[in-house]
Amino acid sequence: MFKNDSFPIPDPIVVLIGPTAIGKTALSIKLAKEFDFEIISMDSMQVYRYMNIGTAKITKGEMEHIPHYLIDVVNPDEPFSAGLYEQMALNAIQTILARGKKVLITGGTGLYLSALLNGLAKQIPTFPEIRAEIQLEIEKYGHNALHEQLALIDESTAKRIHANDTHRLTRAIEIFRGTGKKWSSLLEEHQLEDELRFENVLEVGLTCEREKLYNQIEKRSRLMLENGLHEEVTGLLKEGYSSQLKSMQSIGYSHMIKFIRDEWKEGEMLEKLTRDTRRYAKRQYTWFNKMKDLSWFNKDQLNEVTSKVDSFLNNR
Repeated sequence: MFKNDSFPIPDPIVVLIGPTAIGKTALSIKLAKEFDFEIISMDSMQVYRYMNIGTAKITKGEMEHIPHYLIDVVNPDEPFSAGLYEQMALNAIQTILARGKKVLITGGTGLYLSALLNGLAKQIPTFPEIRAEIQLEIEKYGHNALHEQLALIDESTAKRIHANDTHRLTRAIEIFRGTGKKWSSLLEEHQLEDELRFENVLEVGLTCEREKLYNQIEKRSRLMLENGLHEEVTGLLKEGYSSQLKSMQSIGYSHMIKFIRDEWKEGEMLEKLTRDTRRYAKRQYTWFNKMKDLSWFNKDQLNEVTSKVDSFLNNR
């Protein structure tokens, strides 16, 4: 277990972020091979075992024998949080540095990065009875009615949560009713610590023209279907993983479940999968744009990114 007395960590840490489907995986492998990195995933879905196609999870072959951390660490029905990510990522950093390797963190979950770099001072409490009441309200009135309610009490959180994201919608309203405070306000309070954690961090962001990104998202969505997303989700359901799980309510899995249950036709499912992935990318940009020290590069500027990382590692 990582101990806080190890702070501040002087070793250089490189972070590679960007929206979904931008090309982070391929670039992370290129950088790892060139600079002797080991890679820590920063993806809220790739932590789940058995969920490979819908998460666009890197394959063993694509890893090219480069050690990866924080992939396949919990089952789909096991809880996972930013606080748990924080501790596991700190442990992984300690392991990598002890092996004499360099650390590359890559992914698109901004909350996980904030938890790692700034810390979550304490866990926000849970209120099981309130949560049960909210779940009954969702069944009775529907997701949209509860999402509208959330928008009135916590507009910032409502903007980053999709109406059909049952888990996070429930959690946001639960927190407000239980504490009297907005989830967004509590996160701001809890993420800040006086203690400096890392002395040397380079944050690199990949981007491109929105139209190009959206075309890539559509291509990836179609590829997921061709690669067997239907079979993957059907298998998870047969194994007993409930469609109401947080993991199964995510983009791709919730869409495929509706198709499997004949609620949507295939064309409608693909259209909404692509649309919701685009919306997710927009929310990622909103989070990333708040990062003051982030250096943006076009996804085609591979040489420029490599040069930036080289200069950082060699203090030039």
